[in-house]
Amino acid sequence: MAQGYKLVLRPSEPGNKESKKLYYAVSKSTGFTDLRRLCKLIAARSTVSSADVKAVLDNLNYILDLELQDGRIVQLGEFGNFRITVGSEGVEDTKKFTASMIRAPKIVFTPGFDLRETKKTMGYSLIVPEKEKSENPGGGSGEDDRPVIE
Repeated sequence: MAQGYKLVLRPSEPGNKESKKLYYAVSKSTGFTDLRRLCKLIAARSTVSSADVKAVLDNLNYILDLELQDGRIVQLGEFGNFRITVGSEGVEDTKKFTASMIRAPKIVFTPGFDLRETKKTMGYSLIVPEKEKSENPGGGSGEDDRPVIE
């Protein structure tokens, strides 16, 4: 399996409208796997039922929330870790700092070994929208494959 991507035209210098526009690759998913399907797939590889898998995942979500709220890093073995991170505005003097300067927290997932290996071995395939395929039977963005020299 390969990760799909599409090409989008964006300014080469974000925030500068006058900057040259270049094509960049962005991830393009091929759909969603919902909790029901995930439970069925896990149940098919184990001796527990889909309902049992769902019960465990529901409880994992509940406990993960509680542990993260307590400021703990939640380690899920080979799967990876979840933790909360925060950032804030900067101040020159610690006496001027207030908790209201802290930005909204983020939940960070750090993958375990197998998922990190997936990132290293990922293949890629260009996904061309159906509209572009019908307008341009050769695929692509409607432009020639050769680089344009200005």
